[in-house]
This record gives sequence, C-alpha cells and structure tokens, in this order.
Amino acid sequence: MKKSHRPTTRVKNPEPKPGSPDWVIWAAWADRITFEDIEKKTGKTESDVIKIMRRNLKPSSFRLWRKRVNSQSIKHRKKFEYSRKQIRVKIKKNEIHNW
Repeated sequence: MKKSHRPTTRVKNPEPKPGSPDWVIWAAWADRITFEDIEKKTGKTESDVIKIMRRNLKPSSFRLWRKRVNSQSIKHRKKFEYSRKQIRVKIKKNEIHNW
C-alpha cells in the first residue's frame, strides 16, 4: 500500500467524544463553551460540571479552574452577551468622539 504524502494535522488536545466525562472536562476548560452549551450536549448542569471537575482534577487545578471561571464572564451566556453589548456601546462612543 502506498503511503499518502498528505500531512496529518495533530492537535495538542483533541476533542474527546461528546458525552464522556473527558468531554465535560475538556469543554469546562474551553473558554468559548458556556455551561448552557455543556448542558445542551450532555444534560449536565453547572453544579454537575463542578462536581465532575472536583472529582477528576487535582485540588490546585480545580482551584485554578474555579478562579478562572469566576473571573470570566464567557462561561455564562447571559453575562457573555451583556459584556459584548457593553463593548459595542464603548466602541460606538469612541467612534462618535473621534469625529
């Protein structure tokens, strides 16, 4: 059999199979996947995700993740949409003042 000369792209952290606890952990670490998206795909609520993360991560990693999630508004869709709205308002104000 002839080998293909086409290179394969390797991802450092490939996406695990949806529905597995590994996918939940991967999605919880991902910045652009909200808790609402995780709940849609797996049926796990935010508190379920927190429990899974607490069980599977080292204590220091769990604390780091919680600090990161609490400081970012991206993990919650409503907060994310609100922050996007605030950014748009600031941009519009800057455009008006720059004229």
